[in-house]
Amino acid sequence: MDKIITIGLDLAKQVFQVHGVDCEGRVLVRRQLRRREVVSFFAQLPPCLVGMEACATAHHWGRELIKLGHTVKLMPPAYVKPYVKRGKTDAADAEAIAEAVTRPTMRFVAVKSMDQQAMLMLHKVRDLLVRQRTMLINALRGHLAEFGIVTARGPAGVKAAIGELHAMHDSLPPLARVALHGLLDRLEATSEEIRKVEKEIVASCRSQEASRRLMTVPGIGPITASAIVAAVPDASLFRSGRQFAAWLGLTPRAHSSGGKDRRGGISKQGDGYIRRLLVTGATAVIRMARKANPSKVWAARLLERKPARLVSVALANKTARIAWAVLARNQSYMAPAM
Repeated sequence: MDKIITIGLDLAKQVFQVHGVDCEGRVLVRRQLRRREVVSFFAQLPPCLVGMEACATAHHWGRELIKLGHTVKLMPPAYVKPYVKRGKTDAADAEAIAEAVTRPTMRFVAVKSMDQQAMLMLHKVRDLLVRQRTMLINALRGHLAEFGIVTARGPAGVKAAIGELHAMHDSLPPLARVALHGLLDRLEATSEEIRKVEKEIVASCRSQEASRRLMTVPGIGPITASAIVAAVPDASLFRSGRQFAAWLGLTPRAHSSGGKDRRGGISKQGDGYIRRLLVTGATAVIRMARKANPSKVWAARLLERKPARLVSVALANKTARIAWAVLARNQSYMAPAM
């Protein structure tokens, strides 16, 4: 009797598309499922390989199908797209997923647990709040400039601008006071929310052994360590530190042909949030002057012949490779002899 071996599942909010094949590639099932029918449909099937694109709700459905005994593999949508034969339909997408999941060179995304997704959610909330705080600061500065209040950049400049606002409170028009103090109240509330979220992230980071090991690497603090551990539940998915750095978009963009090797700027593909954190940490390492360390010495030598921004990205690349080694080998960072 024919047996379904591989299934391509195209996810959606309400209507899902299933494409199932046997060991010889013959199509045994091609149908749509309503959301309420998904679990019952897979519950009656023998254990098989289920491929899905790593998109919204993919990790939830991955956990549900794993509970039923199936093997679930998530793939980046960009890697599935080349297998779509023609047109854009749910059936074509499901067929492409079923084909792509069987390829030996395909790269997969680990199914995250609920705790890992909760931590990533906390990081995304923090990132959103930080962007909102930046927007509020820019709006406050712009409106204050209309009344001649211009201060330096950075946190000290924001504090000085707020002080000038309070000093000129009585001389400002009533409507301007309402608008400016409304922005100021929202800025203070957003900053307080950021502090609360960061407090939770730091507390969780200190309770995890993997995060504590990552914090031994120069340029990686609690926020970055927590984000890496939550986003990369299994470091063995990457064959090397360079592959991990490439996943973060920190490696040069290749454009080679005819034996001519051309390298451009970094690809900026992959997880942009962790990439930004690593670059920020690398910039802090370069600026740190209180004590010498191998990372600072390496960066100082590179600074002699390269721009500072380029050195920050290069050091972030190196930090990402070290972070992979720390996770893959379950060891703390050991600074090399200077």
